[in-house]
Amino acid sequence: MFNIPPSSQDARTFAIIGAAYEVHRVLGAGYLEVFYKDALEIEFTERQIQFRRELPCSVQYKGRDLRRDYHVDFICFDEVVLEIKARSVTGPADHAQVISYLASTRKRHGLLLNFGTSKLEHKRFIWEPRT
Repeated sequence: MFNIPPSSQDARTFAIIGAAYEVHRVLGAGYLEVFYKDALEIEFTERQIQFRRELPCSVQYKGRDLRRDYHVDFICFDEVVLEIKARSVTGPADHAQVISYLASTRKRHGLLLNFGTSKLEHKRFIWEPRT
């Protein structure tokens, strides 16, 4: 896993980040995560960005699910895992959460969006499965 350098940006993550910037422009900082998720759902629909919200995913150990209440905020374009935060700061625990979602969904691309600051923060991730 590593952060995707700016030169590797693709149209899908660009579209998602563009929608997030619009949500942040309209709402600003200061709301709970759920309001940003609701606004993103509207913005994704208006921009025709394919998405699924609050998808259950599982982590297995020896063929058994470890938790049953584990949900990904969004999966866009059936390929990009999207984690939403509304905090003054994000850090390693939030990065680990995105990585765990990538591993459990077997998706390669992830985005962490933080609406809790005066400017939208975004971080791209790519996950390489162990061989």
